[in-house]
Amino acid sequence: MECVPCRRKDSVVQLKKHGEEGTEHYTIRAPTTPLFLRRLRPSRPQPVPFVSRCGAAMPRTDRRARVDVEDLLVRVKNGAGPELGEVAREVAALAEQGRLGEDDDEDGLLVPALLARLAGTGDAEVRVLVMAALRRLAGCAGGNSKERMASIEALSSIVRSLTRDVDERREALALLLDLSDIPQVRQRIGRIKGSIVMLVTLRNSHESGTHDDAEKLLHILSANPQNVLLMAEAGCFRPLIHYLKEGSDMNKILMATAVSKMFLSEQMKSSLGEDGAIEPLVEMFKSGNLEAKHSALGALRNLSSSLQNAELLVNSGVTGSLLQLLCSVTSVLMTLREPASAILATMAQSDHILLQRDAAPQMLSLLNLSCPVIQLHLLRALNSICGHTNAKRARAKIRKNGGLQLLLPFLREKNVGIKVAALNLMFNLSKDASQELTEQIRETHLDILVKIIASPTPGNDEKAAAIAVLSNLPATDKNVTKFLTQANLLPLLISLLEANISTSLAPQKMWLLEGIAGVFTRFTFPWDKKLQSLAVGHGVVPCLIKLLSEGSVKAKSKSATSLSQLSQNSVASCKTKSPRWLCVPPSAESYCIVHNCQCTVRSTFCLVKAGAVYPLVQILEGEEREADGAVLEALATLVQDEIWENGSNVIEKASGVHALLRVAEAGELTSQDKALWILERIFRIDGHRERYGGIAQALLIDLAQKGDPVLKPMIGKILAHLELLQTQSSYF
Repeated sequence: MECVPCRRKDSVVQLKKHGEEGTEHYTIRAPTTPLFLRRLRPSRPQPVPFVSRCGAAMPRTDRRARVDVEDLLVRVKNGAGPELGEVAREVAALAEQGRLGEDDDEDGLLVPALLARLAGTGDAEVRVLVMAALRRLAGCAGGNSKERMASIEALSSIVRSLTRDVDERREALALLLDLSDIPQVRQRIGRIKGSIVMLVTLRNSHESGTHDDAEKLLHILSANPQNVLLMAEAGCFRPLIHYLKEGSDMNKILMATAVSKMFLSEQMKSSLGEDGAIEPLVEMFKSGNLEAKHSALGALRNLSSSLQNAELLVNSGVTGSLLQLLCSVTSVLMTLREPASAILATMAQSDHILLQRDAAPQMLSLLNLSCPVIQLHLLRALNSICGHTNAKRARAKIRKNGGLQLLLPFLREKNVGIKVAALNLMFNLSKDASQELTEQIRETHLDILVKIIASPTPGNDEKAAAIAVLSNLPATDKNVTKFLTQANLLPLLISLLEANISTSLAPQKMWLLEGIAGVFTRFTFPWDKKLQSLAVGHGVVPCLIKLLSEGSVKAKSKSATSLSQLSQNSVASCKTKSPRWLCVPPSAESYCIVHNCQCTVRSTFCLVKAGAVYPLVQILEGEEREADGAVLEALATLVQDEIWENGSNVIEKASGVHALLRVAEAGELTSQDKALWILERIFRIDGHRERYGGIAQALLIDLAQKGDPVLKPMIGKILAHLELLQTQSSYF
């Protein structure tokens, strides 16, 4: 080994001879300090020109010429705008070539300087170049550069770039990804406000160049449970669900507790259910310790308000376990009973609960054995079960188990919520068993219901529930009608309706008005003219007309039924009388062109004088078909045999022909039949045939071909009026 002097006076260069015989090559390394001589690593040998035996060195061409770090540092600190970008580009290039590393920046000042300029510069392009330089430096051998970038201040500067333009976002993500192999970085990124939210946003945006890196970084950060919770709050739930499925017992409890306390939108709840959160939570409840059961129930309670998740819960088979818990008398499990009953109440919103046939009877049996809070949840669950459209069998089973009788004591319940829920359940149970309700209910119960309606203090919820129960009592029960009449129920209902009817109805008000309309039908039956006169005298007809325009489709249907019942007696009530004074002509205002006599709403219950024809026709023009049958029955009273011609003209004038043809085309079979019956009478008149025959022809022929055979005889009569039957007889 020979030593030759270096260009620097205070330095020595070590040369080692190597290579094949006949050639002399040397490996050279300039030391970082003049006091020591260090060999260059053998992994990066550099050929050096021949060195003379006398020690004179030939001209040097080493690619790893020494970099002036101090010069770079000064330019980084003082450079403005383009100059800073240029030096950042130079630093990145030098680091990429391996010419600038930790050995060159012995004092470690370059990285902090770049970070300081990153935080302070307002030029987006310069920030991109600075982060590119930092990323190249972080990739150099050794870990000190990365450690200097791992401070919370440095990471905050990088994270801020995630909110900026796409190039800056890409570079910031790439730099964070390179730094994420440091444990402290993984912890600190999550502590930077908004960092996880931004990463989740970038992951969800599917933006080219950022989506994959954001996904990778989130996966790396998910090793920290606290980061997982932050991801869940931002709507990224898969890491949390992974912990629920495969985490330690403590982490499972942590995640379940977080879900129980988290505010979740309906979409977020559905997403958690779809991604598989329900199954591990159910398993925690079934097999975990007390703390696990409590946290799992809290999470399931939060998730179960989504109908989709309610179905998943029913299908998971947890219903039996929840009911078993409610039956438990073990003191240590008592705190779990309330959330279990709440979950059952939300699960019951799914009609899948009907497949659990023993669930409703078991809930019913627990009613009188539970505290008020659990009673309320159970009543709501039973209400949901009985309210499903295909729950007829479930309702019958509850009634068979004494459901109606069990509910009657709740009429005296002081807790308003429980009383309303019990009344609602009584209403649902009596939907298809009004006679059974009559057998159970007594005058004392009727008196309680009327007092609820008359009281100024109860809210509309309680009154609506009481009225709904009364509306389900058989209208043919004269004893009930007599009691309600004597109790002055009619004036109470009319004032309540006038106080609540409006063009925009909340669901609870809508249900209140439906109940009132249902009770009105009891006081308008055609066989009791005295009762009809009483109802009309109290002002029931204007209320019915309002409901035709502003009520729900159910309220409209019931109102049309009451008007139909009143109108059935109009012809009989309309008796032509000679005026008492022959010199006084009859009033034109009170003369009815349909009944051909002096009509008033009070005396003849006339639909024309009540102004009911047009709103009835408008219901037929609507999209909802539930009220068609009742409306057509009311209009049919205007075309009875004695008055069919005048009644037809009134219906036609109210644009009724188009509405009737609409029902004949798209209505239910019974409605189609009634609409055709009215049309047949209308088309007996020449003027109506000429005006509407062309419109009706194609529809009627198509209906005769494709419709129910029961309609063909009436269609044939109409086509005969239109003089089309002979030419189109092959269609029949």
